[in-house]
Amino acid sequence: MRAWCAPLMLFVLCAAPLQAWSALDAAVVKLLGSETTDERIAAIGQLAASQDPLAAALLRGLGEDSVYQLEDGRLLIVANDTAVDAATGAAVTPVPEARDQLIMNNRLRKVLESAQAGGKLLSPDRAVRLAAARDLQTSAAPAQLPMLREARAKEADAAIQTVLDLAIASASLRSDSMQDRLGAVLYLGEHGGAPAKTMLNPLAAAGVGAGTDAEAGLRTAAQAAIAAIDRRLARTELVGTALQGLSLGSVLLLAALGLAITFGLMGIINMAHGELLMIGAYATYVVQSLFRQYLPGAFDWYVIAAIPVAFASSALVGMALERTVIRQLYGRPLETLLCTWGISLILMQTVRTVFGAQNVEVANPSWMSGGVTVMEGLVLPYNRICIVIFSLLVVVLVWLLLNKTRLGLFVRGVTQNRRMADCVGVPTSRIDTLTFGLGSGIAGLGGVALSQIGNVGPDLGQSYIVDSFMVVVLGGVGQLAGTVIAAIGLGELNKFLEPYAGAVLAKITILVFIILFIQKRPRDSSRSRAAAPRHPHDHARDRARLGPVAGAGRRARGRAAAGAASRLSRRASDARVGLLHRVVREIHVLRDRRGRARPGLGVRRHPVAGPRRVFRAGRLFARHVPDAGDRP
Repeated sequence: MRAWCAPLMLFVLCAAPLQAWSALDAAVVKLLGSETTDERIAAIGQLAASQDPLAAALLRGLGEDSVYQLEDGRLLIVANDTAVDAATGAAVTPVPEARDQLIMNNRLRKVLESAQAGGKLLSPDRAVRLAAARDLQTSAAPAQLPMLREARAKEADAAIQTVLDLAIASASLRSDSMQDRLGAVLYLGEHGGAPAKTMLNPLAAAGVGAGTDAEAGLRTAAQAAIAAIDRRLARTELVGTALQGLSLGSVLLLAALGLAITFGLMGIINMAHGELLMIGAYATYVVQSLFRQYLPGAFDWYVIAAIPVAFASSALVGMALERTVIRQLYGRPLETLLCTWGISLILMQTVRTVFGAQNVEVANPSWMSGGVTVMEGLVLPYNRICIVIFSLLVVVLVWLLLNKTRLGLFVRGVTQNRRMADCVGVPTSRIDTLTFGLGSGIAGLGGVALSQIGNVGPDLGQSYIVDSFMVVVLGGVGQLAGTVIAAIGLGELNKFLEPYAGAVLAKITILVFIILFIQKRPRDSSRSRAAAPRHPHDHARDRARLGPVAGAGRRARGRAAAGAASRLSRRASDARVGLLHRVVREIHVLRDRRGRARPGLGVRRHPVAGPRRVFRAGRLFARHVPDAGDRP
């Protein structure tokens, strides 16, 4: 750009009539060639405040290193074989051979950039004006105050007006007028941030302003302004930490929600759950690549298309693992842990083979780029906001699935009492597969979210597997509400501890807290009180709930059980009744609606659902139940 910008500028200067340009002050122009940096800075400030096109051309020439000094002290703007007098704008021919280029050090270039930014404040482009105002916010000179006030009066954009007000206050702090300096201190105390505090610190330092009463008052006002800024920054930091904790909690929720479902249903310690997150993230990368190659015009919507693809990919992998490997290891927790850990290594190596060992790039769509200003100095990115909303939608959909669908009824029944659910005809084997696929698919959705906030690589899942288990253990196995509370709580606690203890000590502190919590409430943290017992020896506890049944004969026990079950069926609002009692009320849901008998297993058909002996003698098949081997 420099190659053609300077000749164009010189052509405009030479072609225009000389009377159209008002000559600059020769003394000011001559100061640009002074050996004193302060004098050159003062000259740049005066030229920037002049609003003269010739002055703007001279400043532009200084930035492009095209200003030369002659032996008599005159300055020329030279480009190729054309030269213009810097003070008068008159063409100089021929171009003198005896000339020295003006050298600009870093300090002068910084001042020059600030001076040139002032000329951009009247640009028709909003982005150019905003960038120029931000450049002047901390570097404006007192000589630029008239120009800044003029630009502020002509500006209609509220955001640029605020930045210009801060720039005017910054320049006024360096003014010789005590009134301007005091007004600037008061304004910065009300509206300034961390940069304003930096500018006020010299005025509030001890020993400054000890001369006159006005200077002492300025020092006191500066100290009060700094205290106000500190309070405002503390509030901003508190709100920012809370929002960061909410964002981290939403990520942990997506990572742990599927694990809570599978762990609660089958008790499987799935160490490959993090790799299911990774599969969802790589599925998002594949969809992005397809959109970029075949649908570039719809690239911004690739994330929406990646959601079902990631869910299906992770769910299919999870169902395949459950049917082929994990099903053979039910009731053997140590072997399951080692096996799933080995599966995680296989999945990571497979991804390295297919996609490479390096991280892949997953770009944010345009509607997820940028952020919203929550407070002064606090910007919440759009991608974090979208992840919080997405996690809430996933939780709502999972709740509806578990509480409003037949599959959810079966899942809850198997989770509360697997043996009873198997007795009444629930296909527990198929429910295990579907539920494991559901949990794996939710992990894939978590991978979609993680791809928008971080790197996507083979080790992505390893960063979240430990945190996911911490969320599940703290929130309760199979407890949806507990998982949500634990994820948000751990996210907030982690973000509030990190500034004081660091990331590693914060993790250790949270782990100690979870251990103490489990020691204090070991039962309530792992299952609800409403859950029916899972072990066969605990059926005595169920018989005790029926009151007078214990100790009577078989016929008396049947009559007492029928009366107690009838009373329980009328109290449908009793949330503490488990599946063992609730099966009498829900028998019309669990039995075959089409009326086909299932001999040897399940429920006897009867036109009226009621408390009666409903089980036929027959062998119960549930290979995945830990105590299946003890059955006749």
